[in-house]
Amino acid sequence: MTPLLALAIVVAGALGAVIRYLIGHVGRKASWPWPVLLVNVVGSLIAGVAIHTDLALVVVTGFAGGLTTFSTFSVETVQLAGTGRWRAAAANVAANLALGVAAATAGWLLGRILLG
Repeated sequence: MTPLLALAIVVAGALGAVIRYLIGHVGRKASWPWPVLLVNVVGSLIAGVAIHTDLALVVVTGFAGGLTTFSTFSVETVQLAGTGRWRAAAANVAANLALGVAAATAGWLLGRILLG
């Protein structure tokens, strides 16, 4: 890995993290963790498209890696369950997994169509 590639990954990751923070800030008082679902689904779509490009390392590892968050998804699910909101916790798990995989699949197919 060249220093320039490493720098590009760092910058892309920082940009993704800032966008995740802004989306989380907007939805900080939500009763259900939709901000994390949103960034995880969008990040999965972006990763699916970008995997077909020469910029995959920068876009997938950097930007999508900074944008998405498995740890916050996990903690929010535990918090929902810990407060007795078992259905909301189960819905959060199902939504993140199903929509994340669907978005990655759609992105992958879209990338194949658009990028060959």
